[in-house]
Amino acid sequence: QVQLVESGGGLVQAGGSLRLSCATSARTSSTNVMGWFRQAPGKEREFVARITWSSGNTNYADSVKGRFTISRDNAKNTVYLQMNSLKPEDTAVYYCAARRIFDRDFNLWGQGTQVTVSS
Repeated sequence: QVQLVESGGGLVQAGGSLRLSCATSARTSSTNVMGWFRQAPGKEREFVARITWSSGNTNYADSVKGRFTISRDNAKNTVYLQMNSLKPEDTAVYYCAARRIFDRDFNLWGQGTQVTVSS
């Protein structure tokens, strides 16, 4: 079973930056597409960004476009989420996820990392 391990969360002031990392224990068909999701207290989990390993194609939620960048390092089997111009409303637990390329739903999840943006 492939494991996803997030790191890089923390406390930052509004306008600041953080970079999240998601290390995968292996690169298999089950991790063809990697994504970041977040869940704020009292809210549903929401999509943030995704990237396809092979092509590097990316997609973003409208709320983070222009501020967040998802990328991957093939040599390190790691996906990153660079978050700039952070806002208090970005405060949430951020989860790394993976799915096969033709699956609709993400079915591999990391444990999550807390991001707190103070005003």
